[in-house]
Amino acid sequence: MVRESLGQILVTTILSGNFVLAMFLGMCPFLGVTHSVSVAFPLGLATTFVIAIASLSAFLLNMVLGPLHLEFLRLICYIVVIAAAVQLVEMFVKKNSPSLFRALGIYLPLITTNCAVLGVALFQTARDYDFFQAITFALGGGAGFTLALTLLASVRERVNLSDVPSVLKGTAMTLMLAGVLSLAFMGFAGIGG
Repeated sequence: MVRESLGQILVTTILSGNFVLAMFLGMCPFLGVTHSVSVAFPLGLATTFVIAIASLSAFLLNMVLGPLHLEFLRLICYIVVIAAAVQLVEMFVKKNSPSLFRALGIYLPLITTNCAVLGVALFQTARDYDFFQAITFALGGGAGFTLALTLLASVRERVNLSDVPSVLKGTAMTLMLAGVLSLAFMGFAGIGG
């Protein structure tokens, strides 16, 4: 098996392998929180932190569970680690930025059930990444997630200031914008081999 370089993993995960725009994982916050950049960007950063913790933990759990032949416990262990990391993020945001905590609403604790977070742990395990590849994959996945949320939020802010026909306002426009962003990111498919 040809091993991917760290740069290749990072660029591919951010652009052509973007969890939201190419794999359609994490669509709930992508469509629900992207009303403003001031909310979308911090949620992306919080999710990136949880993804990094989940990735690091998944790597360590695989080192422990593999030799003991307890691979069947991987999924439940990943979920427990993700839930604990989300609780840490939630407590930090609530204490340091109550207004952001209120703006994020239900989407902050829902990082626990964000399939992009669990997807990173499962994909890195399936691809048998070493430590540095796993961390690079997690940071690329989080950066791609944050980029997707921020891009859609900034476009939606611009559209809200425009004169859009009433038929296209709301969900219809959001889905069209998400589709156009997805098509644009699929243009990067040739990058990274």
